Amino acid sequence: MFLCLTTALVHVLLVFLHVAPPNPLSQQYSRQVNAWVFPLFEQNWRLFAPDPESVNRQISARTMRTAPDGTAQVSGWFDLTAVDNSAVKHNPFPSHTAQNMLRRAWSSYAESHVGDDRPRSQRALMTQQYLTNIASDRVAAHRGGSFEAIQLRVVTVPIAAPAPAGSTGVAAVAPRATDTRYLPWWKVEADFHGN
Repeated sequence: MFLCLTTALVHVLLVFLHVAPPNPLSQQYSRQVNAWVFPLFEQNWRLFAPDPESVNRQISARTMRTAPDGTAQVSGWFDLTAVDNSAVKHNPFPSHTAQNMLRRAWSSYAESHVGDDRPRSQRALMTQQYLTNIASDRVAAHRGGSFEAIQLRVVTVPIAAPAPAGSTGVAAVAPRATDTRYLPWWKVEADFHGN
């Protein structure tokens, strides 16, 4: 009981020193405070004021399959982002996966594939496969049919800065141009071949 109470008091004291304004005590023991607080007890304001998105992304997919005569048949583009948005809109309790799975998979992919679309690490290969699986699952669920490869298109549209308070409602800064990125064709797992 005593050990538990002591640990709780030390924890509260160290977290307090971490979030308190700089003072001689927190500066003197900053190494010990940081060792205790990071990474498990980090305090920040993201829960209350997360970084807002500065762009809208529309992620679309198209599939390819080989016809019996040996020609490649490519489907039209299917808007994966619209599927996510419709799952969230008018839903008072939207699922976390409907809101974030595709968006976070794309963010991880973009971070691990800087400059080109060749995976240069095991993590990059894993994020590429994760993004492929999400897109393949969603296309198969909504379109049906079999396919052997999938390609993604990501259209990034910057969000204009809001108008200053008291103005006529015109955005302060016009958004930059739209950016469209086409990813390479990726082979998909046997589940999507119709086998």
